[in-house]
Amino acid sequence: MASSLPCSCLLYLWLSMLGLAIVSTNATPPRKPINVPFSKNYVPTWAYDHIKYFNGGNEISLVLDKSTGTGFQSKGSYLFGHFSMQIKMVPGDSAGTVTAYYLSSQNSEHDEIDFEFLGNRSGQPYILQTNVFTGGKGDREQRIYLWFDPTKDYHSYSILWNMYQIAFFVDDVPIRVFKNSKDLGVRYPFNQPMKLYSSLWNADDWATRGGLEKTDWSKAPFVASYRGFHIDGCEASVEAKFCATQGMRWWDQKEFQDLDGWQYRRLQWVRQKYTIYNYCTDRSRYPTMPPECHRDRDI
Repeated sequence: MASSLPCSCLLYLWLSMLGLAIVSTNATPPRKPINVPFSKNYVPTWAYDHIKYFNGGNEISLVLDKSTGTGFQSKGSYLFGHFSMQIKMVPGDSAGTVTAYYLSSQNSEHDEIDFEFLGNRSGQPYILQTNVFTGGKGDREQRIYLWFDPTKDYHSYSILWNMYQIAFFVDDVPIRVFKNSKDLGVRYPFNQPMKLYSSLWNADDWATRGGLEKTDWSKAPFVASYRGFHIDGCEASVEAKFCATQGMRWWDQKEFQDLDGWQYRRLQWVRQKYTIYNYCTDRSRYPTMPPECHRDRDI
């Protein structure tokens, strides 16, 4: 008697009878961030009166005027984890301003993982610059345009950091990967706990067109808005050299040791359509391509 089951179901049953695993080809994005109030994970660091609180502390704004910018930092230090912030950038003429969101350790040979949003003249796109410092060495800048206006609404900017990779995400789209390439002689952040920091400040000596465009203070105050404040990391003392829960957290599992095919295709889309600078392809600075670039699939 002919079966009434669809062909796809018959195939699934047949494979199951043979004991073959049905492997999904979907991407494995990081887990959805958990939104919490600012005060759960963060404290102001300077110019406290330039931080404004809304919605019971679930949203804040950083304010930059001619007198000062402002910033905040995490209460804890972390050795690996998943960190996410929803940010709405300074609208209008933001030339000369920088909105930064980053992790950094606290010593001379510091490690650092950076998002820096470089303001621009009205009508011109924001530039998102990322960088990775290891053992005090940076010079790994990449710059992209975004595929949306980051001043119109909140978007998520996330970092997944484990022993295998550092992945930068805008919403669910990976925009950069920095793999652990210690075997190639490239240092990797693995033994220095880092705090999270964010700030809004004036950097018109370099931020916009290499410093040619200066901050127009007649447009002040400049305001960047934040919410989310998600931290899911291995909290450690500043002196800690390893994560006590190594291998036990979701962001430490096998499916997060690399991007999958779909995510690499999205990364390639960003490279082809939105990347405006990549240190990996800058032969004036690096006549020989840095060794990590091939492994990161960032060319």
